[in-house]
Amino acid sequence: MGKKDSGKKSKAQKIPKDVYEAELFRLQSEFVKLQEWVKDTGTRVVVIFEGRDAAGKGGTIKRITEYLSPRVVRVTALPAPTDRERGQWYYQRYIAHLPAPGEITIFDRSWYNRAGVEKVMGFCTPTEHSLFLRQTPIFEQMLLDDGIILRKYWFSVSDDEQLRRFRSRLNDPVRQWKLSPMDLESVYRWEDYSRAKDEMMVHTDTPNSPWYVVESDVKKHARLNMMSHLLSTIDYHEVKKPKVDLPEKPIDTGTYQRPPRELTTYVPDHVSELVGDVET
Repeated sequence: MGKKDSGKKSKAQKIPKDVYEAELFRLQSEFVKLQEWVKDTGTRVVVIFEGRDAAGKGGTIKRITEYLSPRVVRVTALPAPTDRERGQWYYQRYIAHLPAPGEITIFDRSWYNRAGVEKVMGFCTPTEHSLFLRQTPIFEQMLLDDGIILRKYWFSVSDDEQLRRFRSRLNDPVRQWKLSPMDLESVYRWEDYSRAKDEMMVHTDTPNSPWYVVESDVKKHARLNMMSHLLSTIDYHEVKKPKVDLPEKPIDTGTYQRPPRELTTYVPDHVSELVGDVET
């Protein structure tokens, strides 16, 4: 993992932009088919995204969900637990976000927080961490036994690339919020996080609920690889769509009269101001 991992593959040639965009759209179209199949069959799907900070999890989730219905596909990214939640069974607040029939839940970080940041930063006790490693395979087997499709992806990024991405966020006004003191700890505690991840894998990478590692130094490659793999692991099929007939033009019965425009408060035409500035 990272440049310290001698098993890391050499850099691959980057995919051309037009090829990437074409394949991305094809995969997104397949995710729409998957969504409709999940709705039609009442299937429940859980996809877990874990990995280093700045490893590309969020960008991949955005590409997956871009054309999907938020009523069917829900992204769950929980904040730090409240005092009340800290006193609950550890998995309890995550259970509340599991999918109902016909839904997909994507966890942008999940119960595996306990195996990573909580372990490294001392937010849980050694006993709590040990209990987590023992209980998690049992918990996940319960989900599988109940019919939930569970997939777990670990996004692996090298330390050099992670630092480069952090630096790119420093002066980016729309991404500065992604860089927090906690993120910086992942740089200074790189080896601690690596040890925690290795220990987590030993206990939770099981035959019934395996981890799939996504090499993510090249974001576009990571997105396509992960999306393609997830689709390949679910035996879905295209659902027949109901036929929809549209009229050639809007139906006007002549009985409706729109209220005078001056009675309605409209949003100011900001675009016209921009166009005018450009022309002048």
